[in-house]
Amino acid sequence: MDLTHQTMWVQDKAGKRTFGPVPIRSGRKAFPTRAGMKKIYAKKVKEWSTLYNVSMPYSQYFDGGQAFHAYAGAMSDPPGSHGCVNMRYSDAKALFSVTRTGDQVYIWGRKP
Repeated sequence: MDLTHQTMWVQDKAGKRTFGPVPIRSGRKAFPTRAGMKKIYAKKVKEWSTLYNVSMPYSQYFDGGQAFHAYAGAMSDPPGSHGCVNMRYSDAKALFSVTRTGDQVYIWGRKP
């Protein structure tokens, strides 16, 4: 995932792109999406954030409470998420179908 360009994609071990690139919406200044090498450790089709009182469809957790998940608004909506990686509903659903628990997630760059 490229925080600088607010895009993400999936590659196989040979480096062939198998999904994306698609636009994302990462964490706002006070709640940045943490960069580095991560792993998907949990996947839930229907999820609810009790912390922020919001639905998080197609959640895939990769670092603490940070996850990929569907977002109803536009990817360009400021100021950003609370650290999660927001995706269009169709992209989050498609990503959910191509990843598995244990898959690596590499996050680099800095949100503009």
